[in-house]
Amino acid sequence: MKIFNRGRLLNSMFSAVCALIISTVIYAQVPDFERWQHMKTVNQEHYICYRTYGSIEIDGKIDETSWKQAPWTNYFRDIEGNLQPIPRFKTRAKMLWDDYYFYFAVDMEEPHVWGTLVFRDQIVCKENDIEVFIDPNGDNQEYYELEMSPLNIAWDLFLKKAYRDGGSGNHAWNIDGLKSAVYVDGTINDPRDTDSGWSIEIAIPWTVLAEYAHKSCPPRHGDLWRVNFSRVEWPFEIVTSEDTTQDVSNNAYKLSRRPGPIPCDNWSWSDQGVCNMHCPEMFGYVQFSTAAMGTDVIKPDPTIPARRELHSIYYAQRDFKMQNERWANDLKELGYTFIKTDVLRNGPVMEITPEGYRVSITITLPDNSKKTVHIEHDSKIIIE
Repeated sequence: MKIFNRGRLLNSMFSAVCALIISTVIYAQVPDFERWQHMKTVNQEHYICYRTYGSIEIDGKIDETSWKQAPWTNYFRDIEGNLQPIPRFKTRAKMLWDDYYFYFAVDMEEPHVWGTLVFRDQIVCKENDIEVFIDPNGDNQEYYELEMSPLNIAWDLFLKKAYRDGGSGNHAWNIDGLKSAVYVDGTINDPRDTDSGWSIEIAIPWTVLAEYAHKSCPPRHGDLWRVNFSRVEWPFEIVTSEDTTQDVSNNAYKLSRRPGPIPCDNWSWSDQGVCNMHCPEMFGYVQFSTAAMGTDVIKPDPTIPARRELHSIYYAQRDFKMQNERWANDLKELGYTFIKTDVLRNGPVMEITPEGYRVSITITLPDNSKKTVHIEHDSKIIIE
């Protein structure tokens, strides 16, 4: 069954926040620095994204030659990583690019494919969905979110800052020129049988991503972007009609809420380490390549040690402010201890700014050149 994009059926503003975002409330009583102790142990996934060999027909089937040769990601894990069980259903993704689009393909195991939302920009994560997050320059700010349902309904939004840093989703922002299609291996919205799953293809124009990328769009060979996927899976009940002569509409899926603080499963490509997709520092890395498919090698971000050190201070500062209603004036007051390494040879320096604070640390690269990485009170990363 093929479901094509139904177009922009409704363009409205929603004040409600996605159910997944509510996870920030769940953890409100847990000190940020305590959560970070697990998060910083997570190694972000890395994916080499190759150029397409030819055109991609957006039909949801992932069957072009370019798709067949592109590598799969690892199977998604729970959003918290090894703190939670392995997901019940398998999910994996592929990525490609050309001069016009950033392509995504996701294959999802699902015994019952269903959905009820039918208008563009409805909050699709209130039901099962797949989500893509993109932070082009990896500065923890100005990132994009796209959520897609099994009925191929899109909810797209832009975040200038993460919710934790006082940001809010711009629901009026749209991915103009978005292409997407869903293929269902089974029968959608029919609980009388068992489905194999559903897959989706997405094409996002570079012209849209360029608005807040602060990087070349389309990217250049070797460019690194921060990207992550999230799959939301809700528990449900099947309400069936004993009268088999009736139309299938009398057999329905009913959303149910499981007990506990987190009402649904959240599975991601690159572990967030916490049940919150809006921690952009935990997104995976996508490395764009013009090399022949499968021949390039991973080139890790050399600033990762500095980023983790700076985020340790950022999360400690959040706890300090919650307890004292102000930022710590210096690292000593914060109780921070620096441990020298071959990469981080000099400790961080903090300065108080009119808006809050900035912490800077210099990193020594493999060629002995140096870069200075800064983090500000709203988690913005700046590299010089």
